Amino acid sequence: MAHTNGTKHGNNKIMRRTLRREVPSTVGLLADEEDFASMTEYRTFTFDNHTAYLQQVEGLLRALAAQGVHTTVALFDPEEFLEFCEATGLDPDTAESRTRFTAEVAVRGTSVPYTGQPIDHLVPQLISEAVRQATWDYATLLLARLGDCAECGQDIGREAFDRASRLVARILEEAGPGSHHLVCSVPAEEEQLIAVLHAERATGEPAHVTDLEGAEFVTVLAAGIAVESPGGVVLRITRAGTPDRLHGWRLHRGHLVALTAGEVFNAYCTDAATGDPLAPEPDVEYCAGFDIAEPDIHR
Repeated sequence: MAHTNGTKHGNNKIMRRTLRREVPSTVGLLADEEDFASMTEYRTFTFDNHTAYLQQVEGLLRALAAQGVHTTVALFDPEEFLEFCEATGLDPDTAESRTRFTAEVAVRGTSVPYTGQPIDHLVPQLISEAVRQATWDYATLLLARLGDCAECGQDIGREAFDRASRLVARILEEAGPGSHHLVCSVPAEEEQLIAVLHAERATGEPAHVTDLEGAEFVTVLAAGIAVESPGGVVLRITRAGTPDRLHGWRLHRGHLVALTAGEVFNAYCTDAATGDPLAPEPDVEYCAGFDIAEPDIHR
């Protein structure tokens, strides 16, 4: 009988271990040292060194991965955590409250999957994802608040989004085959909105763009078009066996106007912060932007 119970107990452990692999995990991460410092004010938060904390998180992530557990890393924001606790009536100085907030962030906040990347790669990846999401949210809200045009009655944000979609399609069409890297920069009230788009295009085929990246890029460009902001778009075309080609356009009164080759060179070879000249990249051609004006648009 004892042997039977032992076997049953062992089988139960194996089944629980197997079931554990079926349950995903979420780890909340304090990526910023300042955010970490604010959490040390809570008695139940026992870490006191950000570097040691990150090392412990990395060890936990590796252990979960070794067990075959899919893990998502969520950005833990102390200010949002406090707001969450106030709204739900939870005591912020408990591990249970931190766990509940982390679960909430995994659903609606910033998170990235853990795929074995080192912690010094994971932290900037998580921060970059937070910036990307905040940029998209800001641009989306800006477009939604513009309302209808007083003269034509059209939804300004929707019209700008449709125009931006057509312009991006024209850029990728005119760029031809290759790997395309697009960056759109639009100044906003508090910070610069930046969106990035990667596209692959085979000869004779349309460009392949992920839906999420495409929507984010078009939204930021549409925001610049709608409010007639300055800003611009730059394009890098990479093809095997040839130098990379750089093209550029500036936003002017809601339109993308092609830059000259000299303007593209100056944009890439000037330090934006200091204005100091930078050395040109090797094996790169600085080219004028090509004409992407819509047929029905008259500047």
